[in-house]
Amino acid sequence: MTISEVSKKYGLTPDTLRYYERIGVIPTVRRGSNGLRDYSEEDCGWVEHVKCMRSAGLPIETIIEYVRLMQEGDSTIPARRQLLLEQRKHLEAQLEVIRDTMERLDYKIARYDEAMKTGVLTWE
Repeated sequence: MTISEVSKKYGLTPDTLRYYERIGVIPTVRRGSNGLRDYSEEDCGWVEHVKCMRSAGLPIETIIEYVRLMQEGDSTIPARRQLLLEQRKHLEAQLEVIRDTMERLDYKIARYDEAMKTGVLTWE
């Protein structure tokens, strides 16, 4: 696939894809005889994986470390697992904050629903 096709498929700009490759977030993409990047299914898998990790809030530095460990082979499985466990803990903490916020919003919405029915706004 061309960089343009990968860009459209994953909703990332070509500049972002080039940047990810340059800093080591995705492995170097093979180039065709014309010198243009030719993304394989494996390359696309890396792009998809990085997009998922970024959407989960992982810092670029953590993803770079993860990719480096992946490229070193199976001896790094414990380190990769630990890295993902740590990131999961961060996500759990973020999720708890989101849950608390949702509860507060639900409470406020219920108060406004009641005020619209009765014409009286109770304590916020």
